[in-house]
Amino acid sequence: MMAMLSLMKKLKLRRWIYPVISLWVALGVWVGSPQMSQGFSIWDILPDVIQYVQLASLGDLQEMALGKQINQQLISQEVRIYDDPELTDYIDRIGQRLAKESYRPPTSNYRYTFQIVDDDSVNAFATLGGFVYLHTGLMKEAENEAELASVIGHEIAHITERHAINQMRRVALTNGLATAAGVDQSQIVRLGVEIALRLPHSREAEYEADRVGLNMIAAAGYAQIGMVDFMKKLSRSPSRPTFLSTHPHTNDRVQALEQAIDPEFAAMGKGLDPNDYQRQIATLNGGSGDRNSSDQSDEEFWPL
Repeated sequence: MMAMLSLMKKLKLRRWIYPVISLWVALGVWVGSPQMSQGFSIWDILPDVIQYVQLASLGDLQEMALGKQINQQLISQEVRIYDDPELTDYIDRIGQRLAKESYRPPTSNYRYTFQIVDDDSVNAFATLGGFVYLHTGLMKEAENEAELASVIGHEIAHITERHAINQMRRVALTNGLATAAGVDQSQIVRLGVEIALRLPHSREAEYEADRVGLNMIAAAGYAQIGMVDFMKKLSRSPSRPTFLSTHPHTNDRVQALEQAIDPEFAAMGKGLDPNDYQRQIATLNGGSGDRNSSDQSDEEFWPL
């Protein structure tokens, strides 16, 4: 009995002492830097530490609330939402089917929202709180539903693996986006918008989103070859934005995906009928010209 009590005390101690040790190690690094060596006070950086902890421990409801604020700023200032309820319902059905198979399925406290951005560039992005955005240009470029689902699964994976939150933590610590009262909410929202639109994910995050997304589409019954085929198609695009150089090379990502898929089962699953897909997105192609045209937008930059 005494041995058991001793073990329980040690475990209880570890729950709080490890974060404290990590915090003081971080403080030690800051104190030792040239910029902090003169006139340093722990109170100078305490707001940043508080902010880091707050971002690291966001609960589902808190994340959704922050995500809604980021979404509101995106749709009011940055992007134009494509107004087609039936088409939006279509991508929502695909997205919800995939999200149910994710590591973070929808609950009463956490929901996913899928929106179409009226933009002919080939792009998709996601932000925290379960918000996923697909450009009309990307939807036109996909040959079938499996290819579209592969993009949605990839973006959901960025959410489930908390890539945007991790990026916000790093930037918040670097830039000190806090006040003595705690988190500067308006700056955090602006940072969320910047991460969604203009700050690329790390190489590791992209590989992880590919891997998690691939498993997700398979679990939802889609043919995994859709992800490989679509990525190959985009890699052949004549235009490639500069910032994609920070991402893993697309050919390396294709190779990693092909190694993860059993060739015998790659084309097994739904979503490969191009005619059915074209019927689903028919409203996008009305008067939009030849969707197979090789004249690609200079802003063609999925996969993110």
